[in-house]
Parts: sequence; structure tokens; C-alpha cells
Amino acid sequence: MWRRINLLIISVTCLTMLSCSQKKEATMKLHQIFDSYWEYRLKADPTFATYIGDHRYDDKLADFSEPAFYAELDTLKNYLAESEKISKKNLSETDRVSLLIFQRVIKDGVEGAKFKPYVFPISQQNGPHVDFPQLISFHPFKTQTDYQNYITRLNLFPKQIDDIIANMQKGVAEGLLPAQVNIEKAIPQIKAQIVTKPELCELYKPVKKFSADFSAQVQQEITQQVSQAILNSIVPSFKKLLDFVQNQYLPKCRKEVGIWALPDGKERYEFYARIHTTTNLTPQEISDIGKKELEWIHTDMNKIKEQVGFKGTLQQFMQHLRTDPKFYYSSKDSLMNGFRQILVKMDAKLPELFGRLPKAKWDLKEIESYRADAAPDAYYYSAPEDFSRPGYFYVNTSHLNMRPKYTMEALAYHEAVPGHHLQGSIQQELQDLPKFRKHEWFTAFGEGWALYSEGLPKEVGFYSDPYSDFGRLTFQAWRATRLIVDTGIHYFKWSRQQAIDFFKQNTGLSEHNIISEVDRYIAWPGQALAYKIGQLKIQELRDKAESELGERFDVRAFHDKVLEEGNLPLDVLEEHINRWIEEVKGKA
Repeated sequence: MWRRINLLIISVTCLTMLSCSQKKEATMKLHQIFDSYWEYRLKADPTFATYIGDHRYDDKLADFSEPAFYAELDTLKNYLAESEKISKKNLSETDRVSLLIFQRVIKDGVEGAKFKPYVFPISQQNGPHVDFPQLISFHPFKTQTDYQNYITRLNLFPKQIDDIIANMQKGVAEGLLPAQVNIEKAIPQIKAQIVTKPELCELYKPVKKFSADFSAQVQQEITQQVSQAILNSIVPSFKKLLDFVQNQYLPKCRKEVGIWALPDGKERYEFYARIHTTTNLTPQEISDIGKKELEWIHTDMNKIKEQVGFKGTLQQFMQHLRTDPKFYYSSKDSLMNGFRQILVKMDAKLPELFGRLPKAKWDLKEIESYRADAAPDAYYYSAPEDFSRPGYFYVNTSHLNMRPKYTMEALAYHEAVPGHHLQGSIQQELQDLPKFRKHEWFTAFGEGWALYSEGLPKEVGFYSDPYSDFGRLTFQAWRATRLIVDTGIHYFKWSRQQAIDFFKQNTGLSEHNIISEVDRYIAWPGQALAYKIGQLKIQELRDKAESELGERFDVRAFHDKVLEEGNLPLDVLEEHINRWIEEVKGKA
């Protein structure tokens, strides 16, 4: 009898040890894959490595050639195959979610490769004329080595331009071309990079102010090398790009603004909609959601119109706000100071909404003049992991008569706190996530959170001015309208003017911003869908938690839970929050 019991105990112990061994082995193998993938990603995109604070590749640039694209595709397929050998049952919950996200990201990349994104390298939103000059905002300039790395990068730039032109030629040959309006807007941006003197170039700025420990001779040598690189590598490259784009590429670009006009346009847009929303919603369903949202937003807008005593229609009130000078600042400094004051006040209220706050600080910067005309109102650049610089809230200070005061609160909350800066900084500071997840981005979560965050300050006493509250609703209407306009342009064959007119009728945005927004959607199909879809999912999960938890619901705990796993696909977020709700209920 005792012998049988002992044998049973030994058997159970052996099985337990085997199970533990299998789990340890699976975990180790998984993290080897994650670490290898992360290293590959940094080497493949050296400027991204610099941006996040990894300076091992500061003297390199990415390879934009077609062979490099397909080599990367093969590498991703290999990583996917290796990850599929790992059994999820042997993983912890965090590792299971990490594996799910890893495979999803790679599968999306592999599937998207058939649409040949590399043949669409420029628009007014992206390309070397927009992206490369921004290098100076995150490349380090503390040591002589930093400057030498920078000079090396400047001299590598011509290779990138040659690859980009070759990729566009490939697009011409295969009938894969962008809308003319996007290329027309990119041309002035390219021209702005063609300077007659190096001092006029954005890329010259790092030699205008050196560290105090640099000798005069060293400063002179570096300045000369940077000047030569600008005149011999940068300017000729942009001239070559301009000549090709203006004389060969633009005439062939498509006149239709929607990607429905491409050979695979319908399938392509359905893919982009799925990727950006992380849902299986159809374009028709997404458009219908936008129309439904506009109904309640317009009802609330009318209430504010009546509150301030305006006599006229909602559209007339919007036009009044667009055109009355009292709703606009007259100087750039006043605009920037206004944003700073809003955010300083919000910082003080964050502990009422969050249990965990980020260590990284935020700061404001003006969007550079060479790209301000085609740039959005604002955007955010995250801080590096080493906190060597703050996260930057970039503000567009051009056309001050198009930057209304009444939308400033909503814009500041979206881009900085409690929006992108708070969410992105917390994600970077999470200790238990593999490195790739600290920087992973699902548009629906990131932009959905930022849009959800626009409303949070109202819960702690902000938006007290009715016009600012109307600005909050204007931003809600803007994102709801996006669902209708983006699908309209790319799926339902709307014209550019149709999209502009619909915006004017349904939002309080200035005409300049409306045109800029519509042209952005033309250049970036599907991305604009993510904001409202993501916000609605987060709000839905909060409503569910409040309903099921009752008095046990703590808004700070809910927000911390939403953010504690970093950026997630919406279905993974929903599973995560549902599990938390059950855990809280189980503690009662």
C-alpha cells in the first residue's frame, strides 16, 4: 500500500517537474525570439533606435531598397514560424498576450506586404523631405563622436534618395500611384530643403550651438564638415528628388483621391481599416457609427449655442467661431503660453484620475516652418527610455487665424496629458513587458485613448468655459466625421470637395484645418478611423465596469488597468478588462 502511494507521489512529482521544465524552456525560447526580433528591428531602422535612446547605430540609416523590403519580409516569416512552435499552454498570462501580439504584428506585416507599401514613399505627410530633417530633434549632439555620426548619416542620405526614386519608378510601372493632390503638396516641402547656403538648412542647426568643452578648432572643423555634407549630399539629393517628382512622377499620379481607384483598391482599404481599428468592422458599419455619433454630438452642440445666446443655426454658429478674431491669438508666444498653462493645470489634477503617473516630463515645441503649412494642428513625440529629453508636444503656430482658442484644451489633453504623453510614457516604463511591446503601436488603442482622454478633464472641473466645451464637442464631431469621410473617399468614391463640404457642415473646424485633414486622409487611408472606434471601445468597457462593480468601481484603478499592459489590440484590451472586472467581483 505504502509502496503504491510512494510511487504515485514520485510520479506526480516527476510530472510536476517535467511541466515546470517545459514551461521554463518555452518561456526562455519565447524571450530569445523577442530579443532577437527587437535587435533585428533596431538594426533595420537605425533612426528609430536613436529616437528611443539606443545609440549603437547612430552612424547608420535604413535601407529603403526593394531587395531590403523583401529580405525583411523573409525575416519576419522566419520569426513567425519560430514563434508558432511555442505552446501557449506553457506560458504565463503576460507571455501569452505578448506572443499573441507578436504574431499579430508580424502576420499583419506579412499580409500587408502584398500591397507593396514601399512604392508609396512620399506625400505631404511623410517622406525624406518631412522625416529626415527631424533627425536633429533626437540625434545626440554632446560629443565629437555624436557629430561624426551625424555627418556620416548626412553623407549616407543620397543612397536613400536613390532607393526612394527607384521605388516610385516601380510604382509607375505597376500602376501603383498616389493621388496628385498629395504629391502637389509635397513639392513645396521638398523645395524648402534646397538651400543656397548651408546655414539656411534645418540640418545645419546642430552646429549653431556647441558644448562648452569643444575647442574653437573642433567647432570649426565640425561646422565645415556639416556644411560640406549639406552642400554635397543633402541639397543635390533633394534636387534629384524634386526633378523626378515634379517632371516625371506627378504627371502620372492618379487624379482620383481614393485608393478605390488602385487595381486592388477595395481589398487594400478593407485591410487598412482592419489594421487601424483592430476590428472586423466593414466600411459601411464604420460609416454608420459615424453618423450615429454625430446625432448626439450635434444635439449637445446646439445646447451650448443656446447657452451663449447665439441666434442662428448650428452651421452659422460654427461659421461665427471660425471667423470672429476674438477666438484667435495674435502671436505665437501667446498660443504656446496658452497651451502650457492648460497642461500645468491638468498635471495637478492627474492624481484624481490615475494611480500611476509617468516619470517622463513633457515640453512644447513649434512645428518647423518648412512643413507647417501641410502639418496638423499638433502631434506628439515620445521621450526616450533614458529620459534624456522630455516628450515633445509639437504645436503648429502658422496661420494663427486658423488655431482657435476654444479647441486648445481638447488638443492639449489629447496630445500631452492625460493623452499620448501619459499613455506612451507609462508604456515605456513598464518593467515586465518585452522591449518590442514597450514601443508597439496599435492606432485604435493609442488614438482611442487620446480621444477618450479629451473628455476626462471635464470630470475634474475643466472645460468650464462654454466655448472650450464646444471645442471638446468639435473634436468629437471631427473624429465622428472622419468615419464618414475616410470611408467616403476610399470606399464610396467621394470627391475631395464632397469630403470638404461634409466637414464644413458638421464640424466647427477652420477651413484651413478641414482641407489639411481631408488631404491627410487621402494620403493615409484608414488611419483616421481608429480614433473614434478606439474611444468608443474604451468608454464601453468603462461603462460595463461601472455597471457591474457599482460602488467598488474606482476610476483610477480602471485607468491603471487599461494602461498596465501597454498598447493593445481592442479585442485583447476587452479580454483584459473583463478579466479584471471578474477579479474585483471575486474579492467581494
